[in-house]
Amino acid sequence: MNIPSLVMNDGTTLPALGFGTYPLKGSDATRSVSTAVDMGYRLIDSALNYENESDVGRAIAEADPQDAQLVVTTKLPGRDHGYDQTIRSFDGSLERLGRIDLYLIHWPNPRHGRYVDAWRAMVELQREGRVRSIGVSNFTERHLHEVAEATGVMPSVNQIELHPEFPQAALRGVHADLGVLTESWSPLGEGRTFADPAVAGPAAKYGRTPAQIVLRWHVQLDAVPLPKSSSAERQRENLDVFDFALTQAEMAAITGLGRPDGRLWGGDPETNEEM
Repeated sequence: MNIPSLVMNDGTTLPALGFGTYPLKGSDATRSVSTAVDMGYRLIDSALNYENESDVGRAIAEADPQDAQLVVTTKLPGRDHGYDQTIRSFDGSLERLGRIDLYLIHWPNPRHGRYVDAWRAMVELQREGRVRSIGVSNFTERHLHEVAEATGVMPSVNQIELHPEFPQAALRGVHADLGVLTESWSPLGEGRTFADPAVAGPAAKYGRTPAQIVLRWHVQLDAVPLPKSSSAERQRENLDVFDFALTQAEMAAITGLGRPDGRLWGGDPETNEEM
């Protein structure tokens, strides 16, 4: 299946939809990633704290580890922030995964105040050609400006919680102004909006599942959703969202499901501690 690509600020491309691996582990993770790659997914998202890098790495090795279109992502945990610690953590993740194409800081952990040093190390890793692209996850506008001002390098992506109940319009606007690509974790929002007329209506109209409607909403926001599923059928459905389009009114209705308390996981990036 042909997945469109989006161009990042470093000149490289990212598939417009990817495969999330949390909380898959062990043989379930390996099997699910193998199925996803066979089905056409070319963006695979992992993290050291998901405790599945070796499992994901096995699936990549069993596929084609030299596939130039593949983008294997992992994330630096808070306990490894700092310049030297970041390099060591990257080396460990690379050994387990076999390749890293996109490396992200998982959370800023601002009370510890070491994410700028971590970013400096990631910039060096990219300059050395050890990783293709670098970015962040769960960063606010302030955090993005701080790492860019310290290094002259703006993150290529910011992976954030984003779903109809938490559409993150202000931060997406910041990303657009700064040239940062938005990735969406928990893109389906646990299916909490699937029965709402804003989602169920277009699903009936286009003969699609509610999940496909929500994923299409992400795509039209120019956000890259990372749905996870261990079911081959749902993996296929999640990928099949590029041959129809929602109207502006339908897009606005889904965005209108946003709520002040819409965040489901993780907490405020200014206070959350992820080690």
